[in-house]
Amino acid sequence: MKTISIFKISYIFLAGALLLSGCATDVMTGKSTMAFVPNSQINSAAAEQYATVLKDSKVVKGTPDAIMLDRVGWKLVAAAEKWVTAQGSPNHFKDYQWSFALIQDDSINAWAMPGGRIAFYTGILPVTKNEAGIAVVMGHEIAHAILNHGQQRMSADMIQQGGLLGTQILLGTTGMSKKTQELSMTAAGAGTSILGTLPFSRKHEDEADYLGLVLMTIAGYDPHEAPKLWERMNALGGSSGPAWLSTHPSHEGRIKNLRDSIPKAQATAAQLR
Repeated sequence: MKTISIFKISYIFLAGALLLSGCATDVMTGKSTMAFVPNSQINSAAAEQYATVLKDSKVVKGTPDAIMLDRVGWKLVAAAEKWVTAQGSPNHFKDYQWSFALIQDDSINAWAMPGGRIAFYTGILPVTKNEAGIAVVMGHEIAHAILNHGQQRMSADMIQQGGLLGTQILLGTTGMSKKTQELSMTAAGAGTSILGTLPFSRKHEDEADYLGLVLMTIAGYDPHEAPKLWERMNALGGSSGPAWLSTHPSHEGRIKNLRDSIPKAQATAAQLR
């Protein structure tokens, strides 16, 4: 019986998904990007989830750190408004509701939800050290929100899941044993992650790193603080694993990219101040 190549099956379904995909314009590149779910729907869901997180967390308010976080956030939002206007998208933030929350938690983490909802955990403050360090992280998170990375990642996940489901259906018609089908599905899942969604996520991280540099520079912060922050992060120890098996760049790679990007970010920021 004729066997269908797993790579051919994946290709067929990837092509079909791309043909049926929705598109939006990437504000950074001006190119079309995936957008299966409208931002209005995503932002509404994000607002509910954000509210739930804050309700279930100990939110720090009124302290010097919380006040500083809020100050940095709004300075970077002002910088972001200048940037999107320069890109020809002055109404980019019309559906955004910016919010900056400091959560009492030892985790070294910060994150952004679609629509401008951002949270910092107190555990990251010893690493940021100062206001400029907070601006590095905040600029990165605001950049994720500006660039609609949540929408793009959701769309990529939909393609992956749809492709794997189609692959599973087609494998059932090949006469393969159940064990062989299971092994083939495992290979297909690993392949789409390594060749698709993981690089897609690393691309998002690189974009957010660069735009974050631009935004913090427009806001008056020194972009040289960005590689310094990641040097401190790297000094904490632990392995980030091979870059090609991670959704984030390696610390060393990120530090180098940030250093190399500073002159370009400064030149871009100088035009918008």
